[in-house]
Amino acid sequence: MKLQSDWKNINSLKLLKRCLSYFAPYKFRIFISLISMAIVAGCSAAAAFLVKPALDDIFIKKDKDALIFIPIALVVVFILKGIFRFLQNYEMNYCGLKVLEKLRNELHAKIIRLPIYFFDENQTGMLMSRILSDVTLIRSSLPSLVMLIRQVLTMIGLLFVVFYRDPYLATMAVLVLPIAVYPFIYFGKKLRKLGRKNQVKISDISSFLQEVFSGIKVVKAFATEDKEDKNFQKENSRLVNIAVKEIKYNELSSPVMEFIGALGAGLVVWYGGNQVIAGHSTPGTFFSFMTALVMLYDPLKKLTSANLNIQKALAGAERVFQILDSPELSIEQSGNKTLKPPFKTLIFKDVSFTYPGTSCPAVKNINLTINNGEKVAIVGPSGAGKTTLVNLIPRFYLYDSGRIYINGEPIENYSLASLRMFMGIVAQDNFLFNTTIFENICYGLKNADKKKVIAAAKAAYAHDFIMQLPNQYNTIIGERGVKLSGGQKQRLTIARAILKNPPLLILDEATSALDTESERIVQQALDNLMQHRTSIVIAHRLSTILSSDKIVVMDKGKIIAIGKHEELLKKCTLYQKIYEMQFAEE
Repeated sequence: MKLQSDWKNINSLKLLKRCLSYFAPYKFRIFISLISMAIVAGCSAAAAFLVKPALDDIFIKKDKDALIFIPIALVVVFILKGIFRFLQNYEMNYCGLKVLEKLRNELHAKIIRLPIYFFDENQTGMLMSRILSDVTLIRSSLPSLVMLIRQVLTMIGLLFVVFYRDPYLATMAVLVLPIAVYPFIYFGKKLRKLGRKNQVKISDISSFLQEVFSGIKVVKAFATEDKEDKNFQKENSRLVNIAVKEIKYNELSSPVMEFIGALGAGLVVWYGGNQVIAGHSTPGTFFSFMTALVMLYDPLKKLTSANLNIQKALAGAERVFQILDSPELSIEQSGNKTLKPPFKTLIFKDVSFTYPGTSCPAVKNINLTINNGEKVAIVGPSGAGKTTLVNLIPRFYLYDSGRIYINGEPIENYSLASLRMFMGIVAQDNFLFNTTIFENICYGLKNADKKKVIAAAKAAYAHDFIMQLPNQYNTIIGERGVKLSGGQKQRLTIARAILKNPPLLILDEATSALDTESERIVQQALDNLMQHRTSIVIAHRLSTILSSDKIVVMDKGKIIAIGKHEELLKKCTLYQKIYEMQFAEE
């Protein structure tokens, strides 16, 4: 399944609940954070409340006791506010980071267990973006929600102060608050939509960069640096344009909210000033009221900022949960039986397979039996279905019809781990990791013995060139083994297969990309690998498979002939053609 960028809108409340469920294991820390948040909100209201006694008792009545008590009270209020603000932010960010860790682990665990065809249809850079970028946004969902709640609680506390000081004046001031609801909703929707677009574009750029950097030799060989640079600038410009729109709507929200606040403040100053001049109110009461009112509009503005973060989190959550929850993205199903040596038989019975998104079968009605100890070669023109056929054995792809049996049992009944550890695969494009030679050879094997690794390297004719490297077996070989030649890389993959010691061996054109000298050495290594093992060999040179127990000739997804070399030369026209072409070349 190819992941789509134009997914349907998901209910925001449902999505938010899904995000918040990841914070459930940290209830105690969140409780501490919420208590701290309530205290911070209370401290904001208390600071506004203390303005009246500060003005009236100290500056107008000149009360000496108030001069001592009120400053101490203010200091205590702000110390408490600072302590509990730190506690709230620390605990909430701690929870956010732990959720980030858990989500990344879950997403990686899900993706790495998806079938091979999923990776065929989705770009690596896009998948990296889901794990790194989108998950980071979800981390802010609860902290932003808590921030929003804190601002609401702060507003409630300050509203208590303004109504306590002057109910009539407070009513006039808060009449404008409902007007603020519309821009809050409007800007929230815009920012959610732009948040989605932003994440899609980041994903596109990640895919673009991963592809270009992986194919840097091709870029340089065709001198297309300028072209790729322009392509990147175009993608980058689109990302910046989306970010500019985000800034526009985010920054527009503040002046709109300030204007609404200014309307209320203007009414208050006009009416409150008249009350003070007329002697119906004291300056302390008025300034306490004004302080609370000014502080009231500040959390109102911050609500927009918290809403922005929540909308971004929901945009990221849509993309993350699309992978985690999609019923169409199911992980590979494993059987419950363990496949153990020795190898007895491998049987294909009426096996057909069509790649997703195509209509023509890649292999069709395959019937083939391979017995213990046999060396079976598969030959045929490009596109005949040879590689597809052998990829069905370790269940890299699931056949559409028919059955494949190993040792008399359908392969889907075996656990994936035991099935795949039962066979060794050496292909033309075997992958090496950016780590040491030693770790590459013993990849996937627990507690590998150094003597066995060296013995495997010797059998693969790799030991001599390894010993000539600066750090020998501890040499780091670069991404995809870039620091080694093609023949050296292939010998390491053969050493890996020898160390694995599988009963069944699959060689998929293992020497086709090598020069004559490298091919000769690698072929000797392969001969060592195939000793005392059942082998399936896809070969581009017939000279390497003439001694096979049986040769399978494929064309257009079907087996058209099976036999030994001499038999096929007499009865199979296609085999004769392939042989004559290679003989003429030689």
